[in-house]
Amino acid sequence: MKPVWIVDDDKSIRWVLEKTLSREQIPFRSFATATEALAQLDAGTAPPQVLVSDIRMPGQSGLDLLQQVKKRFPALPVIIMTAYSDLESAVAAFQGGAFEYLPKPFDVDQALELIRRALDESSHQSSATEAVSLTPEILGQAPAMQEVFRAIGRLSQSHATVMITGESGSGKELVARAVHRHSPRADKPFIAINTAAIPKDLLESELFGHERGAFTGAAAQRRGRFEQAEGGTLFLDEIGDMPPELQTRLLRVLSDGHYYRVGGHSPLKANVRIIAATHQNLETRVKEGLFREDLFHRLNVIRVRLPSLRERREDIPILARHFLQKSAQELGVEAKRFSEGALKYLAALDFQGNVRQLENICHWLTVMAPGQLVEVADLPPELRETPPATVAADWESALSEEVDRLLARGTNTVHEVLAQAFERVLIKRALAHTGGRRIEAALALGIGRNTITRKIQELNIDGTHGNEG
Repeated sequence: MKPVWIVDDDKSIRWVLEKTLSREQIPFRSFATATEALAQLDAGTAPPQVLVSDIRMPGQSGLDLLQQVKKRFPALPVIIMTAYSDLESAVAAFQGGAFEYLPKPFDVDQALELIRRALDESSHQSSATEAVSLTPEILGQAPAMQEVFRAIGRLSQSHATVMITGESGSGKELVARAVHRHSPRADKPFIAINTAAIPKDLLESELFGHERGAFTGAAAQRRGRFEQAEGGTLFLDEIGDMPPELQTRLLRVLSDGHYYRVGGHSPLKANVRIIAATHQNLETRVKEGLFREDLFHRLNVIRVRLPSLRERREDIPILARHFLQKSAQELGVEAKRFSEGALKYLAALDFQGNVRQLENICHWLTVMAPGQLVEVADLPPELRETPPATVAADWESALSEEVDRLLARGTNTVHEVLAQAFERVLIKRALAHTGGRRIEAALALGIGRNTITRKIQELNIDGTHGNEG
């Protein structure tokens, strides 16, 4: 077996991967820069079995390395690592022909599994990589968003019909625009229409256009959204609310590729890519007879599920900071910043309106917050009147964050610190529940009387003296 090449300017990352591969008896070579790796190839060294590369390094980037390697060795599987978990990195990696991309920090077992898969499988087809903006159009580090990024990347060379599902405000149109922008149709129009926002009797004309005199008020011929999107992408938002008769007409267009303007007699050829979106469960609407099953199957070729903001809480601080910056730029003012307390409070909220609600809140804060540092007290009153309902339910996530924080600080007594904090909370809450009666508290917790007495002393729990009953 030829070796796996590791390219990363971070010595600690190289060390972790080296130890992992060594343990698995997989041969490897390490390089600190893309230039070093390319120099080996230029010198005639045989290419690796798999290349694992960081994306952002001094000098040539991982994407530069990917592009040059793919030109020489199209079948070489390349895994791209990045600490910048944004859409642009993911799409650029896939467009460049990457086998997979691995966001940092990664789980060692996950990295090993990817390398094993890359060793066993052939690579994706290569394609030229274009320069991309460093400003991400969609932000997200949560695993659920990484799956969305991967889907957009894999769709980048496809013309397939796409169905995007997700709650209102979760960013379905952003994803649709990203699919279009990274597709072969990128230089053609992207036309969006919300089928739920247009009156039923006008929707047909909006979609297909009309001829002069087709109905009262039709004083001139009008091009519909299908014509406007010619050669590009037509985004049909809230497709689940489309009236039945329009569903039939849309099905006909998807079936034979032709349509008629309202009042027209000459068929027009439709050359558009359809991306549909809905917050509803279309399978349920099909069963209820509210949505055509044959149209559902026509639209549901590739499905991309967009997670709610509640499913990606770790992204809330990133998004909140981004939206504060964006609002400041739009209003031409200095950007404000969140305190850690305000970010933690926001991260615990439910956000029924999802990303759109968070963006609106940040815009409100840019205008209304009195100082440059946004505290919990500066948040809109409706957010402060209803305390975060998810704090208790999401205690494991909070615990995970605290573990990460302590580890990052180099604390070597993490278990002791957190175990004591955990026991202190358990005992104090149990004593509060029993009015300070230790025996009852011990029974409720499933521990002995002597144990709870010892723990109270060890943990220096106040307010429990002289109440043994």
